Amino acid sequence: MAAESENLTLVQAVRDGLHSEMERDDDVVVMGEDVGKNGGVFRATEGLYDEFGENRVIDTPLAESGIVGTAIGMAAYGMRPVPEIQFLGFIYPAFDQIVSHAARLRTRSRGRYTCPLVVRAPYGGGIRAPEHHSESSEAMFVHQPGLKVVIPSTPYDTKGLLTSAIRSPDPVVFLEPKLIYRAFREEVPDEPYEVPIGEAAVRREGSDISVFTWGAMTRPTIEAAENLAGEIDVEVVDLRTLSPLDEDTIVESFKKTGRAAVVHEAPKTGGLAGEITATIQENALLHQEAPIERITGFDTPFPLYALEDYYLPEAARVEDGIRNAVEF
Repeated sequence: MAAESENLTLVQAVRDGLHSEMERDDDVVVMGEDVGKNGGVFRATEGLYDEFGENRVIDTPLAESGIVGTAIGMAAYGMRPVPEIQFLGFIYPAFDQIVSHAARLRTRSRGRYTCPLVVRAPYGGGIRAPEHHSESSEAMFVHQPGLKVVIPSTPYDTKGLLTSAIRSPDPVVFLEPKLIYRAFREEVPDEPYEVPIGEAAVRREGSDISVFTWGAMTRPTIEAAENLAGEIDVEVVDLRTLSPLDEDTIVESFKKTGRAAVVHEAPKTGGLAGEITATIQENALLHQEAPIERITGFDTPFPLYALEDYYLPEAARVEDGIRNAVEF
């Protein structure tokens, strides 16, 4: 009999992944602001409170440091908490807990303890929100040893990566691109499954240039590649995991094409595009045919309403960047 599946949005896949793991493992606990009776700001936890009760779906005070600090204690005790932070721009009060404690617990205890928690947060722009609601600060967490950083771009990957994250013995920062929470649907198996953390996905094969991206920027990047078909043969690589980074797929793709661009919505300076560029040049410099393009957000605070569409890389800007790299 064929496995059953549902046509889900990305945010529904989040809920499905949480439900599957809570049903499978009694140690999985969801906690955060409004995740219980309200079902979450984006309804990512809708129905979980009614099914699993207040002891496993916990409405917390609005105190990010307290949410994550409590989750770290639960994880050290042997549970698998999944705290949610609304939104990534509000995670900074908990930054100390994440980088000073969650990321270091295995090393600090010389392996006696691990910290199996998943910090979920919607992130990125595109929904016309006020300040602190649209930030892309993933590079801050990638820089911290001891953390895994995962950003899905499809419903199928969302459930599979979230399952892998919850089952991981070490802390994972799981960032959900809210711009595409309900942008499209995809068949997602009902049964639990894992998508391996640390493996990129080639979304489109190409021979002229490799474009590396993740999260919500995957869709405009693929759109740009399709628009350029017949003119430039673009390979699109969705990294999916930023830490650990799938260096093998990045380097092999670049060796094939000799040119590259990186697309992300975070500011350019200190963004992951620089790290990916360095990785390419350290491992495949002799294959490089042109400077690597960085197609990113700007080095400014995320703007309000009127300039939001200008700030985010969209297909036309990605096309221009690809042409710059190929025509150099």
